[in-house]
Amino acid sequence: MLIDFFLHLRNSKLSVSIKEYLMLLEAMKQHVIGPSIDEFYFLSRAALVKDERNFDKFDKAFGLYFKGVIELPTDAFDVPMDWLKRLTQREFTAEEKAAIEAMGGLEKLMERLKELLEEQKKRHEGGNKWIGTNGTSPFGNGGFNPEGVRIGGPSSGNRTAVKVWEQRAYRDYDDQVELGTRNIKVALRRLRKFAREGAEDELDLDSTIENTARNAGYLDIKMRPERHNTIKVLMLLDVGGTMDDHIKMVEEFFSAAKTEFKHLEFYYFHNCVYDHLWKNNRRRHAERFATWDIIRKYNADYRLIFVGDATMSPYEILQPGGSVEYNNEEAGAIWLRRLVERFPKFAWLNPEPEGVWEYRQSVSVIKQVLQNRMYPVTLQGLERAMRELAK
Repeated sequence: MLIDFFLHLRNSKLSVSIKEYLMLLEAMKQHVIGPSIDEFYFLSRAALVKDERNFDKFDKAFGLYFKGVIELPTDAFDVPMDWLKRLTQREFTAEEKAAIEAMGGLEKLMERLKELLEEQKKRHEGGNKWIGTNGTSPFGNGGFNPEGVRIGGPSSGNRTAVKVWEQRAYRDYDDQVELGTRNIKVALRRLRKFAREGAEDELDLDSTIENTARNAGYLDIKMRPERHNTIKVLMLLDVGGTMDDHIKMVEEFFSAAKTEFKHLEFYYFHNCVYDHLWKNNRRRHAERFATWDIIRKYNADYRLIFVGDATMSPYEILQPGGSVEYNNEEAGAIWLRRLVERFPKFAWLNPEPEGVWEYRQSVSVIKQVLQNRMYPVTLQGLERAMRELAK
C-alpha cells in the first residue's frame, strides 16, 4: 500500500526520493506513530516533503490517495480497540461519550460500520440505514445523527460525528502571495554562505566518534567553531509618504533579515537616495550619514538591497533639486548608479504589486537605472532576488 502511495506522490509531481521513502518505512517500523491516519499524514509529510511550498500539493495528493473509506480493504479497520478507547477518553466530550454509549459502545459502532461496508453495494442518499449522504444513518456525510461516523467530505455543519475519517489539513503556499515573517525567513535562506568562525563551542560529532574509536572506546570529545552565515548585507529602506501603506510588510522583512544575517547594516532614505542617509527617523535631520562615506566604508562584497515602492515624480530621480525635502545638488539617479557600481551584487524589492509597475513612470526609470533588478515582494520574487544576490 505504501509503495503505491510513494508512486502516487511521484505522479503528483512531488520530488520524493527513495531515501525519504525508506526513512518513512523505518519510522513506521519503529512505531513512531499510532494507527491514526492523522498521525500518518504528519509523519509522511515531515519525511517526504522537503520544501514548504509543496505542502499544499502534498495535501491534495494525500487526500486523493486516501479518499473514500469504502474503497479501503477490510483490514484497514483492524485497529486495536484499546487504542480507540484511550483516544475516546482523551479527545471526546462528555456528551459525545454518552452518544457513543447510546449506540452500544464504540465496539458496537465500529462493528456495525464494518458490516455495512461488506453489505452495501451502491450509493445511498437520504436513508436511515446504509452509508450515504443527507440521511439519518450513523454513517455517512451531510445528514444528522447524534452518534455518527462521518465518511468522506467536509462537515455539513452539524458537528455531531464522533469519528471523522479523511480529516485533512490544507495550507497553501502560493508563489504570488505577500510574505509574512516566517515565509520571508525561508526565502532569505537561499542567500547563505556558511563558514566556521569564533571560539570552539560546537560539538564535532564525527571527530569525536573517530577519536573515541582510536582510543579503544575511551570518550574523546572534540569541539569546533560554530558555523555562521558570512553573507554581508547593506539594506537601504524607503520610509514615509507612500511607503506608509507598506509598514507592516517592511517591518516583517526587516525582522526576518536581522534574524537571518549576522552582518546586516541598514540606513533609511525617502523616495530616492541622495547625498545623505540616516539610521534614526526621529533624528534624521540631526544625525545624517553622507552617502559618500557609506560607499567608502563598506567593502564591495556587501549585498546591496533597496526596499521601496519607487513611487514618486520622475523629477525626483532625474533632476538636481528634485527632492521634495531639500535642494539636492545631484540627481538621485547619479547616487543610485554610484551605489550599484560600488556594490555589484544588488537588488531592489518593491512591495507594490507587479501588475501596477507599468503605470508608474518612476518605477520604469529606477528599473532602467538598476538594470531591471527589481523584484516584487512575493515568495517567488524574493527567491529570484536572492538567487541574483547569491551569484
